Amino acid sequence: MFRENLYNPRSAKTARVRPFMENLKDQLSRLVGAALRDATGIADSDPNVITASRPEFGDYQANGVMAAAGRSGRGPRELAEAVVGSLRDDAGLIASAEVAGPGFINLRLNDQALMERGNGILGDPRMLIPPAGKPRKIVVDHSSPNLAKEMHVGHLRGTVIGDCLSLVLERLGHEVIRQNHVGDWGTQFGMLIAHMREIGEDSDLLRTELEDLESFYQAAKKKFDADPAFADRARLSVVKLQGGHPDYLAAWRIFIDESLRHCQDIYARLGVGLKLADLDAESRYNDDLEGIVRQLEEQGLLRESQGARCVFLPRFKGKEGEPLPVIVQKSDGGYLYSTTDLAAVKLRSHDLAADRSLYVVDARQSLHFQQVFAVARAAGMAANMSLEHIAYGTIMGSDGRPYRTRSGDAVKLADLLDEAVSRAFELVSVKNPELDESERRRIADTVGIAAVKYADLSKNRMSDYVFDWSTMLSFEGNTAPYLLYACTRIKSVLRKLPNESGAGKIKTLVLAEERALLLKILQLPEVVALVARECYPNLLCNYLYELSGAFMRFYESCPILKAEAETRDSRLGLTLLAEQALEQGLGLLGIRTLERM
Repeated sequence: MFRENLYNPRSAKTARVRPFMENLKDQLSRLVGAALRDATGIADSDPNVITASRPEFGDYQANGVMAAAGRSGRGPRELAEAVVGSLRDDAGLIASAEVAGPGFINLRLNDQALMERGNGILGDPRMLIPPAGKPRKIVVDHSSPNLAKEMHVGHLRGTVIGDCLSLVLERLGHEVIRQNHVGDWGTQFGMLIAHMREIGEDSDLLRTELEDLESFYQAAKKKFDADPAFADRARLSVVKLQGGHPDYLAAWRIFIDESLRHCQDIYARLGVGLKLADLDAESRYNDDLEGIVRQLEEQGLLRESQGARCVFLPRFKGKEGEPLPVIVQKSDGGYLYSTTDLAAVKLRSHDLAADRSLYVVDARQSLHFQQVFAVARAAGMAANMSLEHIAYGTIMGSDGRPYRTRSGDAVKLADLLDEAVSRAFELVSVKNPELDESERRRIADTVGIAAVKYADLSKNRMSDYVFDWSTMLSFEGNTAPYLLYACTRIKSVLRKLPNESGAGKIKTLVLAEERALLLKILQLPEVVALVARECYPNLLCNYLYELSGAFMRFYESCPILKAEAETRDSRLGLTLLAEQALEQGLGLLGIRTLERM
C-alpha cells in the first residue's frame, strides 16, 4: 500500500511521464470541452464525458452537447458535428469521434496511444495513479468511538470508510490529517469512575475487570439504575472530574488509557492507519467551549430558550414549522456535542488551515451536522474550509434490524473479526488441506479481515446493508476472496516465467480481450479521482471487480506463456500491469494481497 506522497513534481521521472499524468477521462473532457466552447462561445460549457455504456458506442461518450445546444440556440446534432469538426487532438489520443442520435459524440481511443500510455507506466506502479494537480490539506474525521465502551459492529463502517478515503487522498498527494474524535468526556464517565473507586484503583481485580470494558460498563450501568446512592456518587464524580480534581482525573485517565489500548488493537487487526497521535478527543476542547459561546454571543447569534443558550437559523424548522434550536449551552451551564463540534471546526479551519474537512459519521447524525455546519459558517468559524458529512447507513441483521447478538447485545468488533478469521480458516483448510497449519492461518487472517472490510466498502455507503457471512466469504461475485484469488492467479502466471524471459513492452492488441483489459487498467486513475471527490469507496470496489473480470476473460482467450515470443512478452506486460492495478487498488481499500491462496 502506498501511504506516503510518492511524487515529486520536479523529479526527472515525473517530468518524463507528464503526458500520462492526466487521466483518460480528464484528457478527453479537456479536448472535447475546448471544441465545445469554440463552437458555442459559452465559457462554462460542460462536455459531460462518461465511460461508454456499450462497446458499440466506443470507449467514451460526450453527452454535453444536448445541454449546450439549448443554451446556444443551435440544433444538437448540428452542434455535435461542429464540435467533432473542430476537435484538436495533437497527442493522437482519439482514433474516431462520431455523432450519434440527436447529438451524442462517441469516442474511440487510438490503440497506439493506449499502448504508449501503458508502456509509459509499466513496471512503476506509482505512475498508475497520477497525483492531483493541486494538493490540498484535508482533515478526515473517522472512527470516533465512545471510550466508555468497547468498539462494536456499529463502529466498523466509519472506521474502514474513513481509512479508505484517507488512503485515496494520500495517494493523490494531498496532505491528510486523520482525526479520531473520540468520546471521552461526559456524564457516563462519572458512573464509570464511581464504579472504579468502589473496586479500588490499585487492585488486581480492577485490572482484570478492565480487560472486558463492555462488561465493566454494563456493571456500572446496572448499579447506576438500581442504586440511588451510587447514582448520586456518579453525578458527584462528574462534577469532580469536570472541576479538575486530581484523583478523579487520575481514575478517568486509567479508564481512557485502557479503552484506547482496546481501540488500537482493533485498528491494528483491521490494518487501519489511525494512531494515538491522531487522537482528537472531546476533552481536548474543554477550555475552548466558553470562548465558542462568547463568539456566538458577540456576533448576535445567541438566544435564550427555556434557560438554554441557542442559535436559531431560519432554514431549520420542525414538523409544525416551529424553529429548531442548535443548543450550545444547557440551562445548567453544561455544553453539548454541538459546542465541541464547533470548537473542532474552528481548530481545523484556523489552526490547521485545512481546505476540506470530511466527517465520516452515521447518517442518523445528518441533521446535527447540517446545523453545526450552518452555525459554523454563519459565525465565520469555517473560513474557506469545505465541510462535508460523509454519511453512511446501518449494518443490518437478517431480521432487518441493526445487527446484534442473539441476546440483543451489540456485537463486539473484536468478536466479529475473530469469527471472520475462524470461518476463513475453515474455508482455506477445505480448499488447501496440503498447506501447513501456520500458512493456512496466515492466509485466513488476511482473507477474513479483507472479507469484512470489503463487504462494507463495496456497498453504497448511504445504504443500509444486511450482514451475511456466506456472501462475504464467497469465492464468487464481488467479494474480497474473489479479488484476492484473481490477484494470486495473476501472480502465479508471472511466477511461471522462464528465467531468461520477462514482461516486455505492450506491442500488440490483436484480440478484443487484450484491448479491453488495457483500457480498463488505464481507467484506474479516473476512478480514484472520483472516489476522492465524491467519497464513495464502492466505486473503486466495482472497478476492481470489473478489472478482475476483464483479466479473467483475457486469460481464457489469450494464451500467454505458450504464445510466440513477441506476443508472449506483450501479454506478459499486460499481465504485470493488471497485477499492479489490482494490487494497488486493493491497497487503497486497506486490503493486503497474498502470493498464494
